[in-house]
Amino acid sequence: MMSDPAHAESPVIVARDGAVATITVNRPAVRNALNDATLGAIDAAVAALDADPDVRVILLTGAGDKAFVAGADITELSRATAVTGRTLAQRGQAVFDRIAAAGKPVIAVINGYCLGGGCELALACTFRFAADTAEIGQPEINLGIIPGYGGSQRLPRLIGRDRALDLILTGRRVTAAEALVLGLVTRVYPAATLRAEALAYARELAGKAPIAVRLALDAVRAGLEQPLAEALAHEAALFGLVSATDDMREGTRAFLEKRPAQFTGR
Repeated sequence: MMSDPAHAESPVIVARDGAVATITVNRPAVRNALNDATLGAIDAAVAALDADPDVRVILLTGAGDKAFVAGADITELSRATAVTGRTLAQRGQAVFDRIAAAGKPVIAVINGYCLGGGCELALACTFRFAADTAEIGQPEINLGIIPGYGGSQRLPRLIGRDRALDLILTGRRVTAAEALVLGLVTRVYPAATLRAEALAYARELAGKAPIAVRLALDAVRAGLEQPLAEALAHEAALFGLVSATDDMREGTRAFLEKRPAQFTGR
C-alpha cells in the first residue's frame, strides 16, 4: 500500500492500494472528532480521489481502534451562535454532499464509535461496514442541539421516519448488530477482520466497469428523488449512454467468449 506524504499530525491520511484509496481521519487522541480543518481535509481528499480515474473505490475510516468518528469537535461547537451555527451546518453539509454525490462508491469502514457528525459522515457514504464492536448514534439531543450535517434528512431516508426519530430524539447509541437490523449499516464483521473484508469488497467493486458503476449510482440517487416516470426516463437515458462505451462492448464480448472482462473505463 502506498501513502501520500503526510505528517503524523495531519488530520487526514490518504493511502492507495491499486484502484482502492483509503481516507483515514487521523485524530485518535480526540476519537477522530471533526473540526473545521478536518472537514476541509476530508473535502479535499474526496475531491481529488473522485477526479482520479485510477481510483475506482474509496474507503473512509478512522485512525486507531476506538473510533470511526466520535462526533464534531465540541470545543468549536460550544462557541456557535445563531449565525455561525448555520454556517457550521452548511459547511459540514457541503462536505458530506460531495461524498454522497461521488462518482464512485465510498465505503465507511466503521471501526469504533460512530456518533453525531461521525454518523452523518457514514450516512453520506454509499455503504457502511461496521465492526461488531462499533457503537452508532445521533446523540446531539443530549447537547441541546439537533443533527446539522444532514443526519435529520439522510437517516429517515435510510431507515424510515419512526426509527430515525427514535434515535434522534432519545440520542441513544445502537450496537452494530441492532444497526444491521435497522438497515443503518450494510454489513457487520468481527473487528479484527473489518478492514480486510472492506478492502476485499472494494477490490471486487474496483473490477467492475467504472462508467457503469458511476451511471448506476446516478440512476439510483436521482431516481429516489423523482417520480417513477421521471426516474425511468432518466434510467433509459443513462442506459443509452452506457451502451455506447467500449466497456459495454468488452463486457458483452467477454460474456459470449466465456472469459473475464477487462474494463478500461472508456
